[in-house]
This record gives sequence, C-alpha cells and structure tokens, in this order.
Amino acid sequence: MFEIEYKGGNTVVLSTKKHTVVIDPKLSIVGLKDLIIRGAVEIATEQRFSVNGQDAQLVIDGPGEYGVGPFDIHGIPAQRHLDTESDEPISTIYRIEVGDVRIGVIGNIYEKLSDTQFEELGLIDILILPVGGGGYTLDATGAVNLVRSIDPRVVIPVHYADKGLKYEVPQDNLETFVSELGAPKEVVQKYKIKQPASIPATLTIIKLERS
Repeated sequence: MFEIEYKGGNTVVLSTKKHTVVIDPKLSIVGLKDLIIRGAVEIATEQRFSVNGQDAQLVIDGPGEYGVGPFDIHGIPAQRHLDTESDEPISTIYRIEVGDVRIGVIGNIYEKLSDTQFEELGLIDILILPVGGGGYTLDATGAVNLVRSIDPRVVIPVHYADKGLKYEVPQDNLETFVSELGAPKEVVQKYKIKQPASIPATLTIIKLERS
C-alpha cells in the first residue's frame, strides 16, 4: 500500500508504487544535503523547511486541502513552539490520508492544540512528531502529552539526538521519549503498511532507522 522512510531531522518520505510525498526536505538545516524533489509532492511544516523543488509535482507549505494521486492532504495552521498566541501561526499540521489510513504530521509546534485543531485533525492511525526538545521543538513530555491527546495506534518519533546530524540546539535522546510514553518499540529500516489491518491495534512506537 505504502511505506514510510526517515531521513533525519523532521524529514520523512511517504511512498506508494507510483507516488511520493516528501515532508520537510531541507536537510541542510541539520548538516546533510537537501533532498532533490523530482516528480514528488513536497510538503513543508514551515516554509523554511521547504526546498521549493522546481521539478516537484506540487509544493505545499501551508493550510488548505490538496489531493494528489492516492494522497488526500489537509493542512491546519498551528502556533510554533517558541511563538506566542499573539503571533501569526506560521507552522502547519498535516493530516494525510492514503486509502483508509490516516497519518498526522506534526512539526515544531506548541504542544497544546485547540478544539478546532483536534477536530480538523480527526482520528489518526499513525502520528509523526518531533521529540528532541531543547527549547526548539516538543520535548519528551510535550510529545507524550500530545500523543495521548491524539491517541494514534502508531507513533513515529523524529528530530531527536543523532551523532550524524548537526541540530541548531542539542536534542534529547529518543529513549527519553520511549521511557516516558511507556509503549512497546519496534525498530525497522522502513515502515511498510500493506493494509490498514496491519497497523497495531494498541499504541506502538516505530523507530525508523535513518536512511
């Protein structure tokens, strides 16, 4: 049906046999080469994480409704982690549907969502969110609170300490989040979803090895 890969930082790739979605492809922010977008959909949780690929099928960097191939994408405005309520929201939360599977993508946002944001996000099967903290993004406690509020069946953590990456600020280890959430963890190279029934019935952490 589709698979999920982790490239480092907030960068994640969703792929079916014929279509690809790349989320936050600007890897130079963490000391790697930016992903080259050719014929894929580029999604940015903030404009600064976009590479604005000239060969992208579509570039999405804000709220709205989008449909490309098997992907139905809904962008929801959100307050960044470091911003105040009076600041204009410049981050975007995404709900991505692939067939009957619903994926939530969280960037560097404030951990408490409004009733409207929860309503727009709806039921989520797989939640992708940063957990590294350091005052830059959600820390383990904030990420755990958000996971419990959204109640997905699978959580894929991103943006945590990695010796191969150069973060703007130090990030906490993934195990801090795993310990606080207290859910079983599986480690895989790619997360392959063959059908909705293959998703665990109870909350499971999927650690994707950075590719």
